[in-house]
Amino acid sequence: MNLKRGAFKKGAPFFCEFRMFVKMSNMQIGIIGSGSWATAIAKIVTDNGHVINWWVRQSDNIEYFKKRHHNPHYLRNAFFDTSKINFSDDVIEIIKQSSVIIIAVPSIHLESALQGVDAKMLEDKKIVSAVKGVLPKYNILLNEFLAQQYNFPITQYFTLLGPSHAEEVAAEQLSYLTFSGMDTPNTQEVASYFKNDYINTIVNNDILGVQYAGVVKNIYALGAGIAHGLEYGDNFLSVYIANCANEMKTLLTAILKNEKGEGHSANYASSVYLGDLLVTCYSLHSRNRTFGNMIGKGYSVKSAQLELNMVAEGYNASKCIMVINETLKVELPIISAIYKILWEGNDPAESFKDIEKILV
Repeated sequence: MNLKRGAFKKGAPFFCEFRMFVKMSNMQIGIIGSGSWATAIAKIVTDNGHVINWWVRQSDNIEYFKKRHHNPHYLRNAFFDTSKINFSDDVIEIIKQSSVIIIAVPSIHLESALQGVDAKMLEDKKIVSAVKGVLPKYNILLNEFLAQQYNFPITQYFTLLGPSHAEEVAAEQLSYLTFSGMDTPNTQEVASYFKNDYINTIVNNDILGVQYAGVVKNIYALGAGIAHGLEYGDNFLSVYIANCANEMKTLLTAILKNEKGEGHSANYASSVYLGDLLVTCYSLHSRNRTFGNMIGKGYSVKSAQLELNMVAEGYNASKCIMVINETLKVELPIISAIYKILWEGNDPAESFKDIEKILV
């Protein structure tokens, strides 16, 4: 917060601003994860003057970070004032020291990352999910996992989603982050830790919808990569992505109705839905698009995974969504085709010939 002399007026606004300043100055922020997105988040929060407690799994990486002031494996051009960082390879210590915990690890590693944590440790904490996947072992979102395993309340749970790529955040190119929570004032407070001259923040209340949008856009981006690898051009991709957006809307509407008994309410043309879909499908920074591109060029799934050397969430997500859809029974021809390429060995070229026929 920028506290300038004479900025406050007498009366309630002063006390409101003062209380927020005290609350923010006492806030202890923890980050679980040390990949590219976790590193970008750490940059934003420390640039805003906050001291963070940062869980990095390997102690050797911590020593490198302290010596060189940058992550040894991700976003190496992002440098940190390490006096603002309390590193630890003990996730329990990070949780104990923090009142707001940002979880930014791939969904496939979530359970192991939280190993040894119990429900009492999470009492009175706020958890911010920067995860863009479904836990593949259970086919559930992080908030559902936390509720089942730790009896963690959804009222203390928030999501942090794009559209944004870690590389552009690290370069301080203007990016937009969307924060979702049950309560708007609390969500706005969480968002305030991130807003600065290169980060704009948006708030909404669609916790389930934004998370599922973040899951399926990775599947569609993987498909966009396959199309690129098969040498389809931009004209085809524009039609493909438009149809993906429509399929995503159908799925999200069905999920909302199934979970809450409600119909369509969100604006699925807004940035956290359509915007994130577009950037993930088109950007060269997108690891899911890159993974798909290799599949389209003839790589096996295993070879593409080894070559990428990062988690492409769309791979496991395609299987998870197919399982989830056994209950919803929504027509998902694009996701179904991508799933069959990845998990059943269908030929990418033949599958995209079939996709061509259903695009409108």
